[in-house]
Amino acid sequence: MLPTLLLLLGDQLDINHPALQQLDKANDHILMAELVEEASYVPHNKLKIALIFSAMRHFASKLKEQGFCVHYYDYLQTKDRWPDFSALLHHQLRQQHYKALWLIEPGEHRLQHQFNTWQQSLPLPVREFASHNFIFSRQQMLSWFSSHKQPRMEHYYQWARQQTGLLMSNRRPEGGKYNFDKQNRKPWAQELDIPPSHSTPLTSITQQVVDLIEREFPQNPGVLQHFNFAVTREQALSALKDFIRTKLDQFGDYQDALADNQPHLFHSILSPYINIGLLSPMEVCQGVEQAYKQGQIPLNAAEGFIRQVLGWREYVRGLYWYKGAEYADLNHFNARQPLPQWFWHGKVQMRCLQQAIDQSLHQAYAHHIQRLMVIGNFSLLAGLDVKAICEWYLAVYIDAFEWVELPNTLGMALYADGGFLASKPYAASGNYLNKMGNHCQFCPYSPKLSTGPKACPYNALYWHFIDMHQQAFSKNPRMSLMVSQWQKKTAIEQTVIREWAEKLLANLENL
Repeated sequence: MLPTLLLLLGDQLDINHPALQQLDKANDHILMAELVEEASYVPHNKLKIALIFSAMRHFASKLKEQGFCVHYYDYLQTKDRWPDFSALLHHQLRQQHYKALWLIEPGEHRLQHQFNTWQQSLPLPVREFASHNFIFSRQQMLSWFSSHKQPRMEHYYQWARQQTGLLMSNRRPEGGKYNFDKQNRKPWAQELDIPPSHSTPLTSITQQVVDLIEREFPQNPGVLQHFNFAVTREQALSALKDFIRTKLDQFGDYQDALADNQPHLFHSILSPYINIGLLSPMEVCQGVEQAYKQGQIPLNAAEGFIRQVLGWREYVRGLYWYKGAEYADLNHFNARQPLPQWFWHGKVQMRCLQQAIDQSLHQAYAHHIQRLMVIGNFSLLAGLDVKAICEWYLAVYIDAFEWVELPNTLGMALYADGGFLASKPYAASGNYLNKMGNHCQFCPYSPKLSTGPKACPYNALYWHFIDMHQQAFSKNPRMSLMVSQWQKKTAIEQTVIREWAEKLLANLENL
């Protein structure tokens, strides 16, 4: 009897997936590969490539231990012969006759397009299984978006809580409301004691991968000495338990805080493991819910974390598929300013940007306020090129895949979709950054000044942004107050701010 061939991608490492459960271990085959195209379509962070390659190798080893027949091609095998999935797949089909090809729904448009062509062109039946990396299926999310004229995340989140029962009692939300965000905005407090982040020792397989990445991707961002990520399901579960035990209780209060030389604060660093299948989003949410029910953590911490996973993560994935591949071409403000070179080396004087970009490049990580209100906010105010910024975010972060990166960057940080995702641009002056953390204490620029060589660049750029778009913003209830504040400034004040902002924009490389 001819075998079935299952193709597994590097973000489909779920040992419990139905496709794996339905395979006949005695007869069927699994195909996995480290491919040039997947490792190079953007200049991925070395740490990201290392995580995925190492997790794939460990997963393949686990499958073999369980009796599966796995055809695994490492990077050096595929580098000069089969750079992409199509080339490798056709090679495998020449080696062996199969009765069917099984695929698991990919996360990105570029791969879905490729999968669709195989269904038309290959001389054998192709079956595609639904992804299990999410709580709701792609079709469920498409149905939800299609049924709402204004599909805001908050409306989706309430529906999702009702559907899953997470943090619900007698069909009502715990604590009497769905969202405790107002309790989750405490600024950084110097006296806080931050527990160390979970760290996983390198296995021999991971060390081999790290050595490979260092040789093959020498120019990519990332410092591999920082690699201490989980690469197996067991290690990822250990990271989840450690987060719940040591950090989750303070996560809610300080999830929006900024702290100098403190890259992780109380954040979980679990998104890489969820996004590649080592952890399921539902088990993560249920673990947090259980900690709340057992009295280990306050409600605002449990709700704030679950909103990130059940709320934002699922919502942006649904939006990504609902809006289609054309979403990537949107540019509402026609932002086309080239990225300063310091986006790739981190040598910028603005302390909050220096800290956020440096750790993004070197550690492949920044928490959501650094991504949104530091880097994203600056990119929005400076009118940086939307496609270039989206590619940068996709390249540098260890948890970045287009389905999650694109809506968060293009839609939320840059408002390039014109308000489909966010009801207002996430624009802020230096005052917000000063309020939320202590970076300004170590910065040569002052958040109290709007113009002049010692003024925080966010300030003039913020007012310049309001000025440029005041006609449209005056019609937005959430932006009209800032327009009126700008219009209350004298003509001389406005002129001085405009001129200083233009000078900053012409000299971004030297900030």
